[in-house]
Amino acid sequence: MIILETTRLVLRLFNSTDAAFVNELLNSPGWLKHIGDRGIRNDEDAARWITERPLAAQQRDGFSFYVVTEKSSGNALGICGLVKRDALPLTDIGYAFLESAQGQGYAHEAAAGVMRYAKEVLQMQELMAITSPENTASNQLLQKLGFRLQEEKILDGETELTRIYHIAFTNTEQH
Repeated sequence: MIILETTRLVLRLFNSTDAAFVNELLNSPGWLKHIGDRGIRNDEDAARWITERPLAAQQRDGFSFYVVTEKSSGNALGICGLVKRDALPLTDIGYAFLESAQGQGYAHEAAAGVMRYAKEVLQMQELMAITSPENTASNQLLQKLGFRLQEEKILDGETELTRIYHIAFTNTEQH
C-alpha cells in the first residue's frame, strides 16, 4: 500500500518481498554504526523484523517506517517514517538509506514528505527526531528540515549519547 509520493520517490508499507532488502539495510555499515545491531542475520530474521516492528507499529499506531522506493525503477533505497518510542514524549521521524542511495537527496525528499504526511494527514502538531552526535549527515539533514536541537542525553535503555531534535508545525520559530 502506497502511503505517499514525492517527485522521485514512493513510500509504501513493507511486505513479504522486502526481507532481502531489510537484511541488507540493517547490516549496512551506517546502520550498525549509528543505529545499532538488531540481530538480523538472514532473510528469515528480516521477515520477522518486518512483521514485529513496522507492520505491528502500523497496526497499533496508524503509522510506521515505510520502504522508500525510487519511482522510476521501483528499487528500494531505504526506509523513512514515524515511530512512537517509549523513551520520547512525542512521535519521532527516522530514516536510513543504503549506501548506494546516500548523497543524492533521497533522505531529505523522503523526510520532507513524511513531515507533510504527519502534519496534513495524521494532524500531528510537532515531531521529534534522534540521532547520534557523530552522525554528521543526519544532524545536518535534521537542521535543514527545520528541526532544532533540544538536548543531548542517554535515552532509557541505551548506553550512548543521543541528540534529540524537535519541530513544531504550527510555529517553527523559536521564542
